Amino acid sequence: MIENIKDIKDKFDNFKPYINGYQNMKRASVLVPIIKNNDSHEILFEVRSKTLRSQPNEIAFPGGKIEENETPREACIRETCEELGISPDDIEIISPLDLYINHSNLIIHPFLGVINEKVVKNGLENLPINKDEVDHVFIAPIKYLIDTSPDEFENELEVKVNKDFPYYKIPNKENYKFAVGKYSTLFYEYKNYVIWGISAKILENFLNFLKE
Repeated sequence: MIENIKDIKDKFDNFKPYINGYQNMKRASVLVPIIKNNDSHEILFEVRSKTLRSQPNEIAFPGGKIEENETPREACIRETCEELGISPDDIEIISPLDLYINHSNLIIHPFLGVINEKVVKNGLENLPINKDEVDHVFIAPIKYLIDTSPDEFENELEVKVNKDFPYYKIPNKENYKFAVGKYSTLFYEYKNYVIWGISAKILENFLNFLKE
């Protein structure tokens, strides 16, 4: 019960702003993993298993759903360990990156981290990856990715109004003009791999930090 301004202030004590409506959105966490390969610092990518129902055979960062009572950082480490077959001790988190939110009500918490180089000392092909989720992994040099400009394509996002929408409650009724959004899609190419979609947007965010 709100009886005075103190009650409102108490409600916001220790409040940390997040994303309006997040309770009805899907939340995930991913790692942008850096590995030192000889004298080169490279980013590790996963190629998702061909048998997955969602986005099979696409290129992604390690990560997945944030479980209940789990922080984004904890989810990032847990999912990375499950998918790559490594230990939490093999991961050093450097920093969170900017949140990514897309049009399908998905919030992604990306983290930048370093994977201990001893993990791949016997070769990437011997990494004990979870074959149910990951077909294989590959690495791409950070310098190459910085020096490479991705192809960019813009699409439009329009509101598709349902038949039962209550036009009578808004100005201009059926003539109301909903704003049209823009959805940019990036494509990075490395050898025979194409890094695109959400992974490309998160990669671009990281690379832009380095360029600055």
